[in-house]
Amino acid sequence: MMLPLLWLLLAPSPAPAVAASSSDQVRFGIEVAQKGLWQEARFRFEKAVELDPDNAQALNNLAIALEQQGEFDQARAAYDKALKLKPDDVYIQQNYDLFREADDKRNRKSKKRQ
Repeated sequence: MMLPLLWLLLAPSPAPAVAASSSDQVRFGIEVAQKGLWQEARFRFEKAVELDPDNAQALNNLAIALEQQGEFDQARAAYDKALKLKPDDVYIQQNYDLFREADDKRNRKSKKRQ
């Protein structure tokens, strides 16, 4: 009698009918980023961009995650795409300006060491 019950517990659950939306992925990515889980955040932001390539918020957040992981060239490209989509977004512009300042400083230090 316990065997069929055990089988039901171990049976895979059916796949969800609809994939999470781009905005759902962004929300979850922000939650995990706030916990310092940058790899998961990056995955969620990449998924959001895959679902909606014109999601400037997802691109901005992806850029932040890439920056946190030291992927500076990819971060710059993501910021550039986000700004092309929403050139007047002050939030994206501020993030990009801070990134650019830090990236320029990293590049100057790197050149001095060479």
